[in-house]
Amino acid sequence: MPASLSRLPLLAVITLAACGGGSDNPAPTPPPSAPPPIPQLGQAAPAALVGSCADLALRLAGLANTTLTASTDVAAGALTVGGQPVPAHCRVTGKMFERTSAVDGNTYAISFEVRLPLAWNGRFFHQGNGGIDGSVVTATGAEGGGPLTHALHKGFAVLSSDAGHAAAMGPFFGIDPQARLDYGYQAAAKLTPMAKNLLAGAYGKGPDRSYFGGCSNGGRHVFNAFARMPEQYDGYLAGAPGYNLPKSAVANIFGGQRYASVATDPADISTGFTNAERATVAAAVLAKCDALDGATDGLIQDVKACQSNFSLAADVPTCPGARDGSCLSSAQKTAIAPIFSGATTSTGAPVYSSFPYDAGIGSGGIPFWEFTAPVALDSGAVGVIFAVPPADPLTFNGPSFALTGSIDAMFASISATNATYTESAMSFMTPPNPTQLSRVRDRGAKIMVYHGVSDPIFSSDDSVSWVKGVATNHADANAFARLYLVPGMGHCSGGPATDQFDMLASLVDWVERGVVPDRVTASARGAGNLGGVNAETPAGWAANRTRPLCPWPQVARYNGSGSLDSASSFSCRP
Repeated sequence: MPASLSRLPLLAVITLAACGGGSDNPAPTPPPSAPPPIPQLGQAAPAALVGSCADLALRLAGLANTTLTASTDVAAGALTVGGQPVPAHCRVTGKMFERTSAVDGNTYAISFEVRLPLAWNGRFFHQGNGGIDGSVVTATGAEGGGPLTHALHKGFAVLSSDAGHAAAMGPFFGIDPQARLDYGYQAAAKLTPMAKNLLAGAYGKGPDRSYFGGCSNGGRHVFNAFARMPEQYDGYLAGAPGYNLPKSAVANIFGGQRYASVATDPADISTGFTNAERATVAAAVLAKCDALDGATDGLIQDVKACQSNFSLAADVPTCPGARDGSCLSSAQKTAIAPIFSGATTSTGAPVYSSFPYDAGIGSGGIPFWEFTAPVALDSGAVGVIFAVPPADPLTFNGPSFALTGSIDAMFASISATNATYTESAMSFMTPPNPTQLSRVRDRGAKIMVYHGVSDPIFSSDDSVSWVKGVATNHADANAFARLYLVPGMGHCSGGPATDQFDMLASLVDWVERGVVPDRVTASARGAGNLGGVNAETPAGWAANRTRPLCPWPQVARYNGSGSLDSASSFSCRP
Protein backbone atom coordinates (compact mmCIF):
# COMPACT_ATOMS: atom_id res chain seq x y z
CA MET A 1 0.00 0.00 0.00
CA PRO A 2 1.16 3.62 -0.36
CA ALA A 3 3.54 4.59 2.41
CA SER A 4 1.32 7.47 3.46
CA LEU A 5 -1.61 5.10 3.97
CA SER A 6 0.46 2.58 5.90
CA ARG A 7 1.35 5.21 8.47
CA LEU A 8 -2.17 6.54 9.00
CA PRO A 9 -3.61 6.03 12.47
CA LEU A 10 -6.23 3.32 12.73
CA LEU A 11 -9.14 5.77 12.88
CA ALA A 12 -8.04 7.41 9.61
CA VAL A 13 -7.84 4.07 7.85
CA ILE A 14 -11.30 3.19 9.15
CA THR A 15 -12.64 6.50 7.82
CA LEU A 16 -11.28 5.70 4.36
CA ALA A 17 -13.38 2.55 4.36
CA ALA A 18 -16.50 4.63 4.06
CA CYS A 19 -16.10 4.43 0.01
CA GLY A 20 -28.04 -11.78 9.87
CA GLY A 21 -29.62 -10.74 12.84
CA GLY A 22 -32.94 -10.20 14.43
CA SER A 23 -34.96 -7.39 12.89
CA ASP A 24 -36.10 -4.26 14.74
CA ASN A 25 -38.38 -3.54 11.78
CA PRO A 26 -41.28 -5.45 10.26
CA ALA A 27 -40.19 -7.85 7.53
CA PRO A 28 -41.13 -6.77 4.00
CA THR A 29 -44.44 -8.16 2.79
CA PRO A 30 -43.87 -11.24 0.61
CA PRO A 31 -44.64 -10.60 -3.05
CA PRO A 32 -47.81 -12.07 -4.53
CA SER A 33 -47.46 -15.33 -6.42
CA ALA A 34 -48.32 -13.76 -9.78
CA PRO A 35 -47.23 -10.14 -10.39
CA PRO A 36 -49.73 -8.14 -12.44
CA PRO A 37 -48.79 -7.52 -16.07
CA ILE A 38 -47.37 -4.13 -17.02
CA PRO A 39 -50.22 -1.89 -18.18
CA GLN A 40 -50.02 0.14 -21.37
CA LEU A 41 -48.58 3.59 -20.75
CA GLY A 42 -51.09 6.29 -21.47
CA GLN A 43 -50.40 9.37 -23.53
CA ALA A 44 -51.65 11.82 -20.90
CA ALA A 45 -50.11 15.25 -20.49
CA PRO A 46 -47.36 15.60 -17.87
CA ALA A 47 -48.69 15.52 -14.35
CA ALA A 48 -48.31 18.49 -12.00
CA LEU A 49 -47.95 18.60 -8.25
CA VAL A 50 -51.17 18.83 -6.26
CA GLY A 51 -50.66 22.00 -4.25
CA SER A 52 -47.32 23.63 -3.53
CA CYS A 53 -43.97 22.02 -2.85
CA ALA A 54 -43.48 24.06 0.32
CA ASP A 55 -46.32 22.37 2.20
CA LEU A 56 -45.89 18.90 0.65
CA ALA A 57 -44.01 17.41 3.60
CA LEU A 58 -46.78 18.55 5.94
CA ARG A 59 -49.59 17.30 3.67
CA LEU A 60 -47.99 13.85 3.37
CA ALA A 61 -47.08 13.51 7.04
CA GLY A 62 -49.10 10.32 7.40
CA LEU A 63 -46.85 8.01 5.37
CA ALA A 64 -46.33 4.81 7.36
CA ASN A 65 -43.09 4.46 9.36
CA THR A 66 -41.84 7.66 7.72
CA THR A 67 -40.95 11.17 8.84
CA LEU A 68 -40.74 13.79 6.09
CA THR A 69 -38.25 16.44 7.18
CA ALA A 70 -38.55 19.04 4.41
CA SER A 71 -39.96 19.83 0.97
CA THR A 72 -38.12 22.52 -0.97
CA ASP A 73 -38.48 24.08 -4.41
CA VAL A 74 -35.44 23.66 -6.69
CA ALA A 75 -35.36 26.18 -9.51
CA ALA A 76 -34.75 25.25 -13.13
CA GLY A 77 -31.00 25.31 -13.78
CA ALA A 78 -29.96 24.86 -10.15
CA LEU A 79 -28.70 21.47 -11.36
CA THR A 80 -27.21 20.94 -14.80
CA VAL A 81 -26.26 17.87 -16.79
CA GLY A 82 -24.20 17.96 -19.97
CA GLY A 83 -24.44 21.75 -19.92
CA GLN A 84 -28.23 21.60 -19.89
CA PRO A 85 -30.44 22.91 -17.08
CA VAL A 86 -32.43 20.35 -15.11
CA PRO A 87 -36.09 21.45 -15.01
CA ALA A 88 -37.68 22.84 -11.86
CA HIS A 89 -38.59 20.25 -9.27
CA CYS A 90 -39.49 19.69 -5.62
CA ARG A 91 -36.97 18.02 -3.31
CA VAL A 92 -38.50 16.03 -0.47
CA THR A 93 -36.30 14.65 2.32
CA GLY A 94 -37.14 12.22 5.07
CA LYS A 95 -36.27 9.10 7.01
CA MET A 96 -37.86 5.73 7.72
CA PHE A 97 -37.80 3.30 10.65
CA GLU A 98 -35.65 5.43 12.95
CA ARG A 99 -34.42 3.30 15.86
CA THR A 100 -31.73 2.79 18.46
CA SER A 101 -29.76 -0.41 18.10
CA ALA A 102 -29.83 -2.84 21.00
CA VAL A 103 -26.51 -4.24 19.76
CA ASP A 104 -24.25 -1.21 19.39
CA GLY A 105 -26.39 1.58 20.90
CA ASN A 106 -26.23 3.76 17.76
CA THR A 107 -29.16 5.51 16.12
CA TYR A 108 -30.15 4.28 12.67
CA ALA A 109 -32.69 5.33 10.06
CA ILE A 110 -33.17 4.95 6.31
CA SER A 111 -32.63 8.52 5.12
CA PHE A 112 -33.75 9.50 1.63
CA GLU A 113 -34.63 12.21 -0.83
CA VAL A 114 -37.16 12.18 -3.66
CA ARG A 115 -36.97 14.74 -6.44
CA LEU A 116 -40.35 15.45 -8.00
CA PRO A 117 -40.46 17.27 -11.37
CA LEU A 118 -43.04 20.03 -11.60
CA ALA A 119 -43.85 18.53 -15.03
CA TRP A 120 -43.77 14.80 -14.27
CA ASN A 121 -43.66 12.22 -17.07
CA GLY A 122 -45.36 9.56 -14.92
CA ARG A 123 -42.21 7.49 -14.36
CA PHE A 124 -40.42 6.59 -11.11
CA PHE A 125 -36.69 5.83 -10.91
CA HIS A 126 -35.20 4.18 -7.81
CA GLN A 127 -31.51 5.11 -7.75
CA GLY A 128 -29.18 2.50 -6.23
CA ASN A 129 -26.01 4.09 -4.88
CA GLY A 130 -22.44 2.79 -4.77
CA GLY A 131 -19.80 1.75 -2.25
CA ILE A 132 -21.15 0.82 1.15
CA ASP A 133 -23.92 3.44 0.76
CA GLY A 134 -24.24 5.70 3.83
CA SER A 135 -24.98 8.91 1.90
CA VAL A 136 -28.10 10.27 0.25
CA VAL A 137 -26.52 10.99 -3.12
CA THR A 138 -28.32 13.61 -5.23
CA ALA A 139 -31.29 11.83 -6.78
CA THR A 140 -30.70 12.28 -10.51
CA GLY A 141 -30.64 8.74 -11.93
CA ALA A 142 -27.45 9.21 -13.96
CA GLU A 143 -25.68 6.40 -15.87
CA GLY A 144 -23.05 5.85 -18.56
CA GLY A 145 -19.80 7.85 -18.41
CA GLY A 146 -20.19 11.61 -18.17
CA PRO A 147 -23.93 11.73 -18.81
CA LEU A 148 -25.58 14.17 -21.19
CA THR A 149 -28.94 13.44 -19.57
CA HIS A 150 -30.37 11.44 -16.69
CA ALA A 151 -33.70 10.31 -15.31
CA LEU A 152 -34.49 13.56 -13.45
CA HIS A 153 -33.55 15.61 -16.50
CA LYS A 154 -35.96 13.50 -18.57
CA GLY A 155 -38.85 14.13 -16.17
CA PHE A 156 -38.72 11.04 -13.94
CA ALA A 157 -39.35 11.31 -10.21
CA VAL A 158 -36.14 9.95 -8.62
CA LEU A 159 -35.46 8.40 -5.20
CA SER A 160 -32.04 8.14 -3.51
CA SER A 161 -31.21 6.78 -0.03
CA ASP A 162 -28.37 5.95 2.36
CA ALA A 163 -29.64 2.34 2.68
CA GLY A 164 -30.08 2.69 6.43
CA HIS A 165 -26.83 3.98 7.92
CA ALA A 166 -24.58 7.05 7.97
CA ALA A 167 -21.26 7.29 6.11
CA ALA A 168 -19.56 8.61 9.24
CA MET A 169 -19.81 5.12 10.74
CA GLY A 170 -17.60 3.65 8.02
CA PRO A 171 -17.92 -0.14 7.92
CA PHE A 172 -18.83 -0.34 11.62
CA PHE A 173 -22.54 -0.14 10.94
CA GLY A 174 -21.97 -3.84 10.26
CA ILE A 175 -21.98 -4.46 14.01
CA ASP A 176 -25.75 -3.92 13.97
CA PRO A 177 -27.59 -6.91 12.43
CA GLN A 178 -30.53 -4.87 11.13
CA ALA A 179 -28.23 -2.31 9.49
CA ARG A 180 -26.62 -5.18 7.58
CA LEU A 181 -30.02 -6.35 6.35
CA ASP A 182 -31.11 -2.85 5.35
CA TYR A 183 -27.89 -2.28 3.42
CA GLY A 184 -28.26 -5.66 1.74
CA TYR A 185 -31.86 -5.57 0.56
CA GLN A 186 -34.43 -4.49 3.13
CA ALA A 187 -34.02 -0.71 2.76
CA ALA A 188 -34.95 -0.93 -0.93
CA ALA A 189 -37.97 -3.08 -0.08
CA LYS A 190 -39.15 -0.57 2.54
CA LEU A 191 -38.49 2.51 0.41
CA THR A 192 -40.31 1.25 -2.68
CA PRO A 193 -43.93 1.32 -1.39
CA MET A 194 -43.24 4.52 0.57
CA ALA A 195 -41.98 6.30 -2.56
CA LYS A 196 -44.93 5.14 -4.64
CA ASN A 197 -47.35 6.35 -1.95
CA LEU A 198 -45.49 9.65 -1.78
CA LEU A 199 -45.84 10.08 -5.55
CA ALA A 200 -49.54 9.26 -5.36
CA GLY A 201 -50.01 11.91 -2.69
CA ALA A 202 -47.88 14.48 -4.47
CA TYR A 203 -49.40 14.10 -7.94
CA GLY A 204 -52.79 12.57 -7.25
CA LYS A 205 -51.74 9.34 -8.96
CA GLY A 206 -49.04 6.71 -8.66
CA PRO A 207 -46.35 6.06 -11.27
CA ASP A 208 -47.32 4.62 -14.66
CA ARG A 209 -43.91 2.95 -14.90
CA SER A 210 -41.23 2.18 -12.31
CA TYR A 211 -37.52 1.65 -12.99
CA PHE A 212 -34.59 0.65 -10.78
CA GLY A 213 -31.05 1.57 -11.79
CA GLY A 214 -27.51 1.91 -10.47
CA CYS A 215 -23.88 1.01 -11.01
CA SER A 216 -21.43 -0.98 -8.85
CA ASN A 217 -23.13 -1.58 -5.49
CA GLY A 218 -26.05 0.19 -7.13
CA GLY A 219 -26.04 -2.56 -9.75
CA ARG A 220 -26.14 -5.07 -6.90
CA HIS A 221 -29.24 -3.30 -5.58
CA VAL A 222 -30.79 -3.68 -9.03
CA PHE A 223 -30.13 -7.43 -9.06
CA ASN A 224 -31.70 -7.76 -5.62
CA ALA A 225 -34.70 -5.77 -6.82
CA PHE A 226 -35.51 -7.99 -9.77
CA ALA A 227 -34.84 -11.16 -7.75
CA ARG A 228 -36.72 -10.16 -4.59
CA MET A 229 -39.54 -7.86 -5.75
CA PRO A 230 -40.20 -8.38 -9.45
CA GLU A 231 -43.76 -7.12 -9.10
CA GLN A 232 -42.60 -3.61 -8.15
CA TYR A 233 -40.56 -2.51 -11.18
CA ASP A 234 -41.04 -2.57 -14.94
CA GLY A 235 -37.43 -2.01 -16.00
CA TYR A 236 -34.06 -2.71 -14.41
CA LEU A 237 -30.77 -1.07 -15.45
CA ALA A 238 -27.63 -2.45 -13.78
CA GLY A 239 -24.09 -1.25 -14.42
CA ALA A 240 -21.05 -3.25 -13.26
CA PRO A 241 -23.29 -5.24 -10.93
CA GLY A 242 -21.45 -6.42 -7.82
CA TYR A 243 -24.09 -9.06 -7.24
CA ASN A 244 -21.47 -11.33 -5.63
CA LEU A 245 -19.95 -8.44 -3.68
CA PRO A 246 -18.75 -10.39 -0.60
CA LYS A 247 -16.88 -12.84 -2.86
CA SER A 248 -15.39 -10.06 -5.00
CA ALA A 249 -14.18 -8.23 -1.88
CA VAL A 250 -12.36 -11.34 -0.67
CA ALA A 251 -10.94 -11.81 -4.18
CA ASN A 252 -9.65 -8.23 -4.21
CA ILE A 253 -7.86 -8.84 -0.91
CA PHE A 254 -6.41 -12.00 -2.49
CA GLY A 255 -5.10 -9.78 -5.29
CA GLY A 256 -3.64 -7.28 -2.84
CA GLN A 257 -1.71 -10.06 -1.15
CA ARG A 258 -0.39 -11.27 -4.52
CA TYR A 259 0.83 -7.78 -5.46
CA ALA A 260 2.40 -7.35 -2.02
CA SER A 261 4.37 -10.56 -2.54
CA VAL A 262 6.31 -9.01 -5.46
CA ALA A 263 6.33 -5.36 -4.33
CA THR A 264 9.74 -3.70 -4.36
CA ASP A 265 8.60 -1.38 -1.56
CA PRO A 266 6.80 -3.28 1.24
CA ALA A 267 4.98 -0.08 2.20
CA ASP A 268 3.53 0.36 -1.32
CA ILE A 269 1.94 -2.67 -2.94
CA SER A 270 1.52 -0.80 -6.24
CA THR A 271 5.25 -1.42 -6.76
CA GLY A 272 4.29 -5.04 -7.38
CA PHE A 273 2.77 -3.99 -10.73
CA THR A 274 3.84 -0.48 -11.73
CA ASN A 275 2.17 1.93 -14.15
CA ALA A 276 4.86 1.22 -16.75
CA GLU A 277 4.44 -2.53 -16.35
CA ARG A 278 0.67 -2.28 -16.68
CA ALA A 279 1.14 -0.23 -19.87
CA THR A 280 3.45 -2.95 -21.20
CA VAL A 281 0.83 -5.62 -20.56
CA ALA A 282 -1.93 -3.46 -22.12
CA ALA A 283 0.18 -3.02 -25.26
CA ALA A 284 0.78 -6.78 -25.43
CA VAL A 285 -2.95 -7.51 -25.09
CA LEU A 286 -3.76 -5.04 -27.86
CA ALA A 287 -1.08 -6.47 -30.12
CA LYS A 288 -2.56 -9.93 -29.75
CA CYS A 289 -6.27 -9.13 -29.71
CA ASP A 290 -7.08 -5.76 -31.29
CA ALA A 291 -7.60 -7.06 -34.83
CA LEU A 292 -9.77 -10.03 -33.85
CA ASP A 293 -12.93 -8.01 -34.52
CA GLY A 294 -11.74 -6.93 -37.98
CA ALA A 295 -10.44 -3.49 -37.02
CA THR A 296 -7.16 -2.37 -35.45
CA ASP A 297 -8.65 0.52 -33.54
CA GLY A 298 -7.54 0.31 -29.90
CA LEU A 299 -10.67 -1.57 -28.81
CA ILE A 300 -10.95 -5.31 -28.20
CA GLN A 301 -14.52 -6.18 -29.07
CA ASP A 302 -14.09 -9.96 -29.27
CA VAL A 303 -13.41 -10.46 -25.59
CA LYS A 304 -13.85 -14.23 -25.63
CA ALA A 305 -11.42 -14.76 -28.51
CA CYS A 306 -8.87 -12.54 -26.79
CA GLN A 307 -8.77 -14.73 -23.70
CA SER A 308 -7.96 -17.72 -25.89
CA ASN A 309 -5.31 -15.87 -27.88
CA PHE A 310 -3.45 -13.93 -25.19
CA SER A 311 -1.02 -15.48 -22.71
CA LEU A 312 0.57 -13.46 -19.93
CA ALA A 313 3.41 -15.97 -19.78
CA ALA A 314 4.18 -16.05 -23.51
CA ASP A 315 3.11 -12.65 -24.86
CA VAL A 316 4.64 -10.34 -22.24
CA PRO A 317 8.46 -10.23 -22.19
CA THR A 318 10.09 -11.83 -19.16
CA CYS A 319 12.74 -9.64 -17.60
CA PRO A 320 16.22 -11.13 -18.15
CA GLY A 321 17.49 -9.09 -15.22
CA ALA A 322 16.20 -6.13 -13.24
CA ARG A 323 12.65 -4.88 -13.79
CA ASP A 324 12.56 -1.74 -15.95
CA GLY A 325 8.88 -1.41 -16.92
CA SER A 326 9.24 -3.08 -20.31
CA CYS A 327 8.83 -6.61 -18.98
CA LEU A 328 7.55 -8.65 -16.04
CA SER A 329 9.72 -10.82 -13.85
CA SER A 330 8.98 -14.52 -13.59
CA ALA A 331 7.88 -13.93 -9.99
CA GLN A 332 5.45 -11.22 -11.12
CA LYS A 333 3.88 -13.46 -13.72
CA THR A 334 3.45 -16.19 -11.12
CA ALA A 335 1.86 -13.72 -8.68
CA ILE A 336 -0.38 -11.85 -11.13
CA ALA A 337 -1.75 -14.65 -13.33
CA PRO A 338 -3.99 -16.11 -10.56
CA ILE A 339 -5.68 -12.72 -10.14
CA PHE A 340 -6.90 -12.97 -13.72
CA SER A 341 -7.67 -16.69 -13.69
CA GLY A 342 -9.63 -16.20 -10.46
CA ALA A 343 -8.86 -16.10 -6.75
CA THR A 344 -8.89 -19.42 -4.92
CA THR A 345 -8.59 -20.75 -1.39
CA SER A 346 -5.53 -22.71 -0.32
CA THR A 347 -7.25 -25.90 -1.50
CA GLY A 348 -7.98 -24.48 -4.95
CA ALA A 349 -11.68 -23.75 -4.39
CA PRO A 350 -12.79 -20.73 -6.44
CA VAL A 351 -13.52 -17.60 -4.44
CA TYR A 352 -15.00 -15.38 -7.14
CA SER A 353 -14.64 -15.05 -10.91
CA SER A 354 -11.91 -14.81 -13.49
CA PHE A 355 -11.09 -11.38 -14.96
CA PRO A 356 -10.57 -10.84 -18.71
CA TYR A 357 -7.42 -9.34 -20.19
CA ASP A 358 -8.31 -6.07 -21.91
CA ALA A 359 -6.74 -2.85 -23.18
CA GLY A 360 -7.87 -0.88 -20.13
CA ILE A 361 -5.47 -2.66 -17.77
CA GLY A 362 -3.07 0.26 -18.10
CA SER A 363 -5.64 2.97 -17.39
CA GLY A 364 -5.56 5.43 -14.51
CA GLY A 365 -8.58 4.06 -12.69
CA ILE A 366 -6.97 0.68 -12.07
CA PRO A 367 -4.47 1.49 -9.26
CA PHE A 368 -7.07 2.61 -6.73
CA TRP A 369 -9.07 -0.60 -7.02
CA GLU A 370 -6.07 -2.90 -7.20
CA PHE A 371 -3.74 -1.36 -4.63
CA THR A 372 -5.71 0.94 -2.29
CA ALA A 373 -9.15 -0.67 -2.10
CA PRO A 374 -7.97 -4.01 -0.68
CA VAL A 375 -6.59 -2.34 2.44
CA ALA A 376 -8.87 0.70 2.73
CA LEU A 377 -12.27 -0.60 1.57
CA ASP A 378 -12.46 -4.35 1.21
CA SER A 379 -10.78 -4.94 4.55
CA GLY A 380 -13.55 -3.17 6.48
CA ALA A 381 -16.29 -4.70 4.36
CA VAL A 382 -15.03 -8.27 4.75
CA GLY A 383 -13.90 -7.92 8.36
CA VAL A 384 -16.85 -6.01 9.78
CA ILE A 385 -19.88 -5.86 7.45
CA PHE A 386 -19.73 -9.37 6.01
CA ALA A 387 -17.96 -11.47 8.65
CA VAL A 388 -19.74 -13.52 11.31
CA PRO A 389 -18.77 -12.66 13.93
CA PRO A 390 -17.59 -9.17 12.93
CA ALA A 391 -14.18 -7.89 13.97
CA ASP A 392 -13.88 -5.89 17.19
CA PRO A 393 -13.97 -2.16 16.26
CA LEU A 394 -11.53 -1.35 19.06
CA THR A 395 -8.78 -3.57 17.70
CA PHE A 396 -9.53 -3.89 13.98
CA ASN A 397 -6.70 -2.79 11.68
CA GLY A 398 -7.69 -2.84 8.03
CA PRO A 399 -4.24 -2.99 6.38
CA SER A 400 -3.03 -5.73 8.70
CA PHE A 401 -6.25 -7.70 8.19
CA ALA A 402 -6.00 -7.42 4.40
CA LEU A 403 -2.32 -8.13 3.90
CA THR A 404 -1.76 -10.81 6.55
CA GLY A 405 -5.20 -12.38 6.98
CA SER A 406 -6.21 -15.85 5.83
CA ILE A 407 -8.17 -15.91 2.57
CA ASP A 408 -9.64 -19.25 3.63
CA ALA A 409 -10.97 -17.74 6.87
CA MET A 410 -12.35 -14.67 5.08
CA PHE A 411 -14.09 -16.83 2.51
CA ALA A 412 -15.67 -18.98 5.21
CA SER A 413 -16.80 -15.94 7.21
CA ILE A 414 -19.00 -14.50 4.45
CA SER A 415 -21.21 -17.61 4.54
CA ALA A 416 -21.30 -17.94 8.35
CA THR A 417 -24.19 -17.20 10.74
CA ASN A 418 -24.79 -17.24 14.48
CA ALA A 419 -27.57 -16.43 16.93
CA THR A 420 -27.10 -12.65 16.48
CA TYR A 421 -26.34 -12.54 12.76
CA THR A 422 -28.86 -15.00 11.39
CA GLU A 423 -28.32 -14.11 7.73
CA SER A 424 -24.89 -14.55 6.21
CA ALA A 425 -23.39 -11.92 3.91
CA MET A 426 -23.99 -14.26 0.98
CA SER A 427 -27.66 -14.23 1.98
CA PHE A 428 -28.32 -10.56 2.69
CA MET A 429 -26.02 -9.08 0.03
CA THR A 430 -26.79 -11.26 -2.96
CA PRO A 431 -29.93 -11.87 -5.04
CA PRO A 432 -31.60 -15.23 -4.48
CA ASN A 433 -31.77 -17.28 -7.69
CA PRO A 434 -30.68 -14.38 -9.95
CA THR A 435 -30.88 -16.51 -13.10
CA GLN A 436 -34.38 -17.88 -12.43
CA LEU A 437 -36.45 -14.96 -13.66
CA SER A 438 -39.80 -16.32 -14.77
CA ARG A 439 -41.62 -13.73 -12.63
CA VAL A 440 -39.79 -10.88 -14.37
CA ARG A 441 -40.38 -12.43 -17.78
CA ASP A 442 -44.05 -13.25 -17.22
CA ARG A 443 -44.81 -9.73 -16.12
CA GLY A 444 -43.21 -8.29 -19.24
CA ALA A 445 -40.47 -6.45 -17.36
CA LYS A 446 -37.02 -5.98 -18.94
CA ILE A 447 -33.44 -6.09 -17.65
CA MET A 448 -30.44 -4.35 -19.22
CA VAL A 449 -26.94 -4.78 -17.78
CA TYR A 450 -23.73 -3.04 -18.89
CA HIS A 451 -20.22 -3.85 -17.73
CA GLY A 452 -16.76 -2.50 -18.53
CA VAL A 453 -14.43 -5.27 -19.71
CA SER A 454 -11.54 -3.62 -17.83
CA ASP A 455 -13.46 -3.32 -14.55
CA PRO A 456 -10.89 -4.32 -11.90
CA ILE A 457 -13.24 -4.87 -8.94
CA PHE A 458 -16.40 -6.54 -10.30
CA SER A 459 -15.54 -8.81 -13.19
CA SER A 460 -17.41 -8.66 -16.48
CA ASP A 461 -16.85 -12.44 -16.57
CA ASP A 462 -19.23 -12.68 -13.61
CA SER A 463 -21.88 -10.78 -15.57
CA VAL A 464 -21.33 -13.13 -18.51
CA SER A 465 -21.85 -16.06 -16.13
CA TRP A 466 -25.13 -14.48 -15.02
CA VAL A 467 -26.51 -13.97 -18.54
CA LYS A 468 -25.43 -17.50 -19.50
CA GLY A 469 -27.34 -18.78 -16.50
CA VAL A 470 -30.45 -16.83 -17.48
CA ALA A 471 -30.22 -18.33 -20.98
CA THR A 472 -29.84 -21.83 -19.52
CA ASN A 473 -33.01 -21.40 -17.46
CA HIS A 474 -35.04 -19.53 -20.06
CA ALA A 475 -35.05 -20.35 -23.77
CA ASP A 476 -36.44 -16.85 -24.42
CA ALA A 477 -33.90 -15.04 -22.20
CA ASN A 478 -32.93 -12.60 -24.95
CA ALA A 479 -36.50 -11.33 -24.99
CA PHE A 480 -36.25 -9.84 -21.50
CA ALA A 481 -32.62 -9.79 -20.25
CA ARG A 482 -29.53 -8.50 -22.06
CA LEU A 483 -25.89 -7.81 -21.19
CA TYR A 484 -23.74 -5.22 -22.98
CA LEU A 485 -19.96 -5.37 -22.54
CA VAL A 486 -18.06 -2.08 -22.89
CA PRO A 487 -14.50 -2.78 -24.12
CA GLY A 488 -11.77 -0.74 -22.45
CA MET A 489 -14.08 0.70 -19.80
CA GLY A 490 -13.10 0.44 -16.15
CA HIS A 491 -15.42 0.50 -13.15
CA CYS A 492 -18.67 2.16 -14.31
CA SER A 493 -16.83 4.63 -16.57
CA GLY A 494 -13.41 5.73 -17.79
CA GLY A 495 -10.56 3.95 -19.49
CA PRO A 496 -9.80 3.89 -23.24
CA ALA A 497 -13.45 3.37 -24.08
CA THR A 498 -16.64 4.70 -25.60
CA ASP A 499 -18.23 5.04 -22.18
CA GLN A 500 -20.94 7.67 -22.71
CA PHE A 501 -24.38 6.27 -23.53
CA ASP A 502 -28.05 6.63 -22.67
CA MET A 503 -29.11 3.07 -21.88
CA LEU A 504 -32.11 4.32 -19.90
CA ALA A 505 -33.70 5.58 -23.12
CA SER A 506 -33.25 2.14 -24.68
CA LEU A 507 -34.74 0.45 -21.62
CA VAL A 508 -37.78 2.73 -21.67
CA ASP A 509 -38.31 2.07 -25.37
CA TRP A 510 -38.05 -1.69 -24.78
CA VAL A 511 -40.45 -1.71 -21.81
CA GLU A 512 -43.01 0.75 -23.09
CA ARG A 513 -42.88 0.49 -26.88
CA GLY A 514 -41.48 -2.96 -27.55
CA VAL A 515 -38.41 -1.57 -29.34
CA VAL A 516 -35.78 -4.29 -28.92
CA PRO A 517 -32.33 -2.87 -28.00
CA ASP A 518 -30.29 -4.78 -30.60
CA ARG A 519 -27.51 -2.20 -30.19
CA VAL A 520 -26.88 0.88 -28.05
CA THR A 521 -24.67 3.64 -29.45
CA ALA A 522 -21.87 4.78 -27.14
CA SER A 523 -19.50 7.73 -27.57
CA ALA A 524 -16.00 8.59 -26.50
CA ARG A 525 -15.57 11.62 -24.28
CA GLY A 526 -12.76 13.49 -25.99
CA ALA A 527 -12.01 17.21 -25.97
CA GLY A 528 -15.09 19.39 -25.70
CA ASN A 529 -17.46 16.72 -24.42
CA LEU A 530 -20.30 18.41 -22.52
CA GLY A 531 -20.70 15.55 -20.07
CA GLY A 532 -17.05 15.71 -18.98
CA VAL A 533 -13.84 14.84 -20.80
CA ASN A 534 -12.34 11.38 -20.28
CA ALA A 535 -8.60 12.07 -20.13
CA GLU A 536 -7.89 8.49 -21.18
CA THR A 537 -9.49 8.86 -24.60
CA PRO A 538 -6.57 7.85 -26.88
CA ALA A 539 -5.03 10.67 -28.88
CA GLY A 540 -5.58 8.86 -32.18
CA TRP A 541 -9.35 8.68 -31.75
CA ALA A 542 -11.85 11.25 -32.91
CA ALA A 543 -13.07 13.14 -29.85
CA ASN A 544 -16.61 11.92 -30.55
CA ARG A 545 -15.82 8.37 -31.70
CA THR A 546 -18.87 6.11 -31.53
CA ARG A 547 -19.31 2.36 -31.24
CA PRO A 548 -22.30 0.05 -30.94
CA LEU A 549 -22.63 -1.76 -27.63
CA CYS A 550 -23.90 -5.20 -28.59
CA PRO A 551 -26.00 -7.64 -26.58
CA TRP A 552 -23.89 -10.60 -25.47
CA PRO A 553 -22.73 -12.84 -27.12
CA GLN A 554 -22.68 -10.59 -30.18
CA VAL A 555 -19.58 -8.54 -30.94
CA ALA A 556 -19.18 -5.19 -32.70
CA ARG A 557 -17.35 -6.26 -35.87
CA TYR A 558 -15.97 -3.97 -38.55
CA ASN A 559 -17.91 -4.04 -41.81
CA GLY A 560 -14.70 -3.82 -43.83
CA SER A 561 -15.12 -0.21 -44.91
CA GLY A 562 -16.02 3.11 -43.40
CA SER A 563 -14.58 5.31 -40.67
CA LEU A 564 -13.09 3.59 -37.66
CA ASP A 565 -14.57 6.41 -35.58
CA SER A 566 -18.18 5.75 -36.59
CA ALA A 567 -20.58 3.20 -35.12
CA SER A 568 -22.17 2.88 -38.56
CA SER A 569 -19.03 1.05 -39.75
CA PHE A 570 -19.66 -1.78 -37.29
CA SER A 571 -22.32 -4.47 -37.00
CA CYS A 572 -23.32 -6.60 -34.02
CA ARG A 573 -22.53 -10.18 -35.06
CA PRO A 574 -21.46 -13.45 -33.41
